[in-house]
Amino acid sequence: MLGCIFGWAKDMWRAYRDMREANYIGADKYFHARGNYDAAQRGPGGAWAAKVISDAREGIQRFTDPLLKGTSSGKGREDSAADQFANEWGRSGKDPNHFRPDGLPDKY
Repeated sequence: MLGCIFGWAKDMWRAYRDMREANYIGADKYFHARGNYDAAQRGPGGAWAAKVISDAREGIQRFTDPLLKGTSSGKGREDSAADQFANEWGRSGKDPNHFRPDGLPDKY
């Protein structure tokens, strides 16, 4: 079980790391979907872990973004809802490439 937990977390971390490395405008939703997809491919536990991690991350951002980025408008809520849509898309087994922006390097 412990190995599974590390695998799920690794999938999510890899997508986050790749998103930061790529620093590619318009790719955020792709990486959200991909991390959730990869974790969910490990089975029901992976889908559960991806949901917990994604929900926690979005919850933390709703708190920290106004403090750190000065965003308090509805835009933050809209972006969070769009992130969650991409998260669910990937967790449900749908192709994350649906969100892949043109020109994103093939290594991602």
